[in-house]
Formats: sequence, structure tokens, C-alpha cells
Amino acid sequence: MFDGLKNLANMANLARQSGELQSRMAEVKDRISRMEVEGLGGGDAVQVRMSGDFQVRSVVIHPWLIEARNQQLMQQLTQDAFNAALQKARELAAAEMARLADELKIPGMQDALSRMGLS
Repeated sequence: MFDGLKNLANMANLARQSGELQSRMAEVKDRISRMEVEGLGGGDAVQVRMSGDFQVRSVVIHPWLIEARNQQLMQQLTQDAFNAALQKARELAAAEMARLADELKIPGMQDALSRMGLS
């Protein structure tokens, strides 16, 4: 009988944590969307600014690269800058999610984030 009551208490605790988790996840998602990262290609020939939720905010191409009229180089450096920005945005999101997992101390959440590549 007491085991049944213990299980009910555990389920109630999980339900409470679920609501808290949803609320905190929304906060983290909003915070991540307001953060920005920068990816560079060719030193600073191409600069890509991106939000933590992967929205491109700006792309700047240095005038010398435009004047060089080297389409292949411009494409490669732009690709490099985008990839660098994407990697930084992923790392930023992973760090924020790991911080949330640590704060909430939800059993197994850190492992789940690791399996998803988010920590």
C-alpha cells in the first residue's frame, strides 16, 4: 500500500516538474533566439551573424573580396562563414540546454541531451 502511495507521489512530482520544464524551456528558447553568434570566412572577408535559433541576421562581404571578382573564392568563404556561425549557434544552444538540465536536476535529462548531441 505504501509503495502505491510512494508511486503516486513520484508521479505528482514528475507532473510538477513537467510543467516547470515546459515553462523553463520556453524561457531558454526565447533567450537563445535573442543571442547572436558570428562566423567568419577568410579571416574577416565574410562575416555571418546568426541568432541562437539559426536565423541569419546579417552577411557582410569585405570590399576587397568583391573587387577580386573571384566567384569560387567568394562562395567558399561564404560557406565557411555560414558553417562557422551554425557551429557556434549549435554550441550556444547546447550550453543553454545543459545549463537548464543542471538547474532543474531532472534525472536522465543530461543523458538525453547528450544522445541528441546537445551537450
